[in-house]
Parts: sequence; C-alpha cells; structure tokens
Amino acid sequence: MEIRPFTPDDAHEVEAFLARIPTGESAFFKEDISAPRTVEQWSENPTGAHRLIAVDGDGSMVGYTAVNPGLGWSSHVGDIRLVVDPEQRRSGIGRQLARAALRAGIEAGLTKMVVEVVADQQPAINLFTSLGFTPEALLRDHVRDRNGDLHDLMLLAHNVQDVHSTMATVGIDDALA
Repeated sequence: MEIRPFTPDDAHEVEAFLARIPTGESAFFKEDISAPRTVEQWSENPTGAHRLIAVDGDGSMVGYTAVNPGLGWSSHVGDIRLVVDPEQRRSGIGRQLARAALRAGIEAGLTKMVVEVVADQQPAINLFTSLGFTPEALLRDHVRDRNGDLHDLMLLAHNVQDVHSTMATVGIDDALA
C-alpha cells in the first residue's frame, strides 16, 4: 500500500471512494461529501490542508486523511479527518493513515493535533488513543446525523511536544516514524 499526497488528478477517484462509504457513516462527516464540488474544492486547497490518500497494490483507493490547520489563535492546531474503505477496515490502513497525518502535521509545524469522533465509535477512539491522543472533551448531543438523531462527540488531542518528550524518555521516540 502506498500513502501519497492528494492531487487534483485524484478528485474523481476520491469521489468514487467516498461514494462507497455507507450513508449511516457519511452522516457524521462535517462536510456533505455528496454535494457537488466538495472534492473539487479540496483539490483547490483554499485552507492549506494536508490531504493524503492510501492506494493498494492494484491502484484502488482504500483510505483518505486530511490535516486541516486552524486559523488565527488556533493556527498551531491541526484537525485530523480519516476515512477507510469499509471493506478494508481492521487491516491497519487507518493506523498507517493516522500516523501519516501526524507526520504531515508535525512537518507543517503544528504543535497540537485533534480529532473529533462520535463517542460510540470505539474502534476509532482506540486507534487514536493508541497513537498518543487523549480525551480532552465530551460534548453531549453535539452531532446531529442526517436522520435528526443526536450523538455525543469526543474530542481527542495529541500535544506533539508532550507526547514526543514522553516517548524519548522511554526510548521509543521513533514510534511515529
């Protein structure tokens, strides 16, 4: 599997990939991925996001991640978004993409990364906590899905310097490599 930067040439492949995500799951995306021009706007990159795609050996897209830098007083913070093909889950793709997103954020000079996860998505919470993210907030009834149902939102944070200092202390500072 190859993880590489998203380019405008990938827009149609990304749209096809996102169309494979079940409606129940895509209801939790911040952006309406079915709206015209959503992916095209990503390729124009007006926000300075760092977007990566995962492609398997036969060239099929199997995952996507983005690190969206904050603005103004939060310009040191990156918001990570991650999606894995439903048929490829539990195969390590999410972990590889999350690690690549962390690296991209660190290389961009971000000192804190956050990820928002619907609180009942325990596999996603487990993935990010295993990479050094810690729960920072629980927002009750913060997410309304497309059916109108309310869900709690968990904010997990990764403070780059704190986590890397701890890793160096115990001799595993290359864990994100």
